[in-house]
Amino acid sequence: MKAQSVHLSANHAGKQAFAKKAYVEAAGYFQEATQAARESGEVLLAAEYANNWSVAALLAGDAETAHHASAGTPEIFLAGNQIQLAGMAYGNLAAALESLGDIEGALQNYERSAELLKTAGDYDQRLHVMQAMSALQLKSGDQLQALATMQAGLENSKRLNIKQRFLKKLLDYPLKLISGNK
Repeated sequence: MKAQSVHLSANHAGKQAFAKKAYVEAAGYFQEATQAARESGEVLLAAEYANNWSVAALLAGDAETAHHASAGTPEIFLAGNQIQLAGMAYGNLAAALESLGDIEGALQNYERSAELLKTAGDYDQRLHVMQAMSALQLKSGDQLQALATMQAGLENSKRLNIKQRFLKKLLDYPLKLISGNK
């Protein structure tokens, strides 16, 4: 019971620090919450806290810690049949790998993330993943794939802002030309 109290308290403090953009402090709290949840045997909750830790660490500029924190969490979520959380975890892992310079690993994990988020019906989160993947493809010189990825991300998203709606219309035209549809 003590470990549960510790992880709930640490998670709450982490969320408060995160909201204040105190990412180093937030990462420390989320790490504490992760360890306490593991000690109390709450594997899924520990994986969730670990992903919060990963995001905070990445925003604090510590890609190594972000990678360490998120490693293995997608599989934990998949084992617990938490498809949406697994998709988000793959996205966090991809972002850490991208920051570490592992472009191939990042693209593979972004792809897994996008597939799982689509399966879970979370098209808004998927759009964020597809945008990150498209940007990485563009940086890697794969412009055509970057366009296709961005279009696929925009395709099923329900809440597009004005800029995204414009981009969707803009992307439809060259891809129709390439595919031969008018």
